[in-house]
Amino acid sequence: MDFLQLVKDRYSVRKFSDRKVEQEKLDLILEAGRVAPTAVNYQPQRILVLSSEENLAKLKSCTIYHFHAPMALLVCYDATASWKRSYDQADMGMVDASIVTTHMMLQAAELGLGTTWVGHFDPEAIRTAFHIPDFLIPAALLPLGYPREDCHPHPLHEKRYDREHTVFFDSFEGIKEGKTPEK
Repeated sequence: MDFLQLVKDRYSVRKFSDRKVEQEKLDLILEAGRVAPTAVNYQPQRILVLSSEENLAKLKSCTIYHFHAPMALLVCYDATASWKRSYDQADMGMVDASIVTTHMMLQAAELGLGTTWVGHFDPEAIRTAFHIPDFLIPAALLPLGYPREDCHPHPLHEKRYDREHTVFFDSFEGIKEGKTPEK
């Protein structure tokens, strides 16, 4: 599959089968995250693999968006290791964690696995449940597994603006404020 086709076909899986993810596939997904680019190559990502029944139960107490996946990857970044932009000290850790998450999400799709990027979780509940130190910032949760047979892309999956709505050449002249796709 070529890359553009992969990103078009990949969708958020919200129904997972009970089938376990093979270690070889998990290793490839984690490797995709390891080699993802990060600001100044500081590699501040820290990934917690949640696969035990005990940890999956803890996860359910932190978010309703776990989708009963057989495992999840909690992507954090180390705020003491992430690069800070010199102009305003903006921390690039969230950007780095997002790039890492995207790489893992796409690798999973190529392997026939499903994911959903979850940002709706209680960070303090996550910290408490998994004993996460203060210098690690939870950025994304990636439920991971095989899609159930009755799982399909959301009806809005293919609804996209024309490129002219999101891409501008040389100037933002004529850009409109706050318009989002109609649901």
